[in-house]
Amino acid sequence: MLESLISISVATLVLALSPGPDNIYVLSQSLVNGVKSGIATTAGLISGCIVHTSLLAFGVSAVITASEELFYGIKIAGALYLIFLAFKVYRSSSEIDIASKAPQKKYLELFKTGVIMNLLNPKVMIFFLAFFPGFLWHPSENTVLQFYILGLTFMVVSFMVFSMVSILAGKISSYLLTHKKTGLYLKWLQIAVFIGIAVFILIP
Repeated sequence: MLESLISISVATLVLALSPGPDNIYVLSQSLVNGVKSGIATTAGLISGCIVHTSLLAFGVSAVITASEELFYGIKIAGALYLIFLAFKVYRSSSEIDIASKAPQKKYLELFKTGVIMNLLNPKVMIFFLAFFPGFLWHPSENTVLQFYILGLTFMVVSFMVFSMVSILAGKISSYLLTHKKTGLYLKWLQIAVFIGIAVFILIP
């Protein structure tokens, strides 16, 4: 259990630090409207993960109970999806755009926006389906509880990282603007993590 939690924590940490729509939105919101706005947005984004975790826990757990072969098929599909994500990152630009300005909203509105952004993004559910099964420590035991523990770990680490992005928004943006190669380094780090997780999922 401890090994799985450490593994998913490290993977989540790297992915949360890698530039993406969510953390870039949090960063821009913090720059324009202040730290509290960024944290409110972060809280919304993370809260949406509860729904995805629940759908994953009960849906995949039923599959595991029905057929181990089908579950392994899900793991293979997940690994292939992660490799596909690595390829998409490889094809994408390494430049980090933080010039876009986020519209000013009240904290509750920002929270709601974060939840909606998360829930209406089908890629999040697909990512969870690809990401979590490989970190189960006892697939034959209570998988619903294990998925919730993994989901909680993912949410806590992501919230901590995104909150730090909000708090250090000014310094982070200044650093990114003056160190152009940072995006390139983070890009290849993200590729390595996606491929590493894909391999980890397939190891018996």
